Amino acid sequence: RHDPEFTMLEAYWAYADFEQMADLVEDLICHLAEKYCGGLQIEHRDAEGNVTKTIDLSRPWKRAPYRELVAGAAGADWWDLTIEGRRARCRELGVEISGDMEDYEISQQVFEKLVEEKTINPVFVTHVSKELVPLAKQNAQDGSLVDVYELIINGAEISPGYSELNDPDVQRRRLEEQAGEEIQKIDEDFLLALEYGMPPAGGIGIGIDRLIMMLTGAESIRDVVLFPQLKRKDS
Repeated sequence: RHDPEFTMLEAYWAYADFEQMADLVEDLICHLAEKYCGGLQIEHRDAEGNVTKTIDLSRPWKRAPYRELVAGAAGADWWDLTIEGRRARCRELGVEISGDMEDYEISQQVFEKLVEEKTINPVFVTHVSKELVPLAKQNAQDGSLVDVYELIINGAEISPGYSELNDPDVQRRRLEEQAGEEIQKIDEDFLLALEYGMPPAGGIGIGIDRLIMMLTGAESIRDVVLFPQLKRKDS
């Protein structure tokens, strides 16, 4: 499901937010399914032609907060536990974590293993921890969260969408506070552009290869990428 050379479509929509971007992506994918796959029931088959799973793209697609989904998988008290308690719960659940993981990374590992990988039908996972998405706008009601969605279908993220963060001072602090795998070089040109001014906007990314895998039932991303590094000579 992973390849270093993948195809990504990105877009911005001035004066939109993450919820409008979610509507746009839902419209787009359903249109593709109806036009090229014959409907919103996407069947995946094995080599013998037997149906192994059916993905139901019927609308409206579910939208659920990140914290609610994690608590549903790891226990209703998950967000009340100490970091030591969360580490112990991971051992009970069989979720592998490392000793140097930050608290939010532990929750993300639970999400990836117990929620994302088990989600077949589309779900917009909303309002994730701000540490996970440093370029998204903070939620007005809870500053520890950001206004985003992550669209999960067929056990993989197909599309992220943001209400874009357009405050240069907040953006600088967020980049400086990054930790773990999210650390990246501070882009001074980007921050300067924000200082000149950026309107409120929604942004999306769509993983084209994973989308095609979902629509066609391909088992490996190498079957759908344009220039796979490893490909059979007889294909």
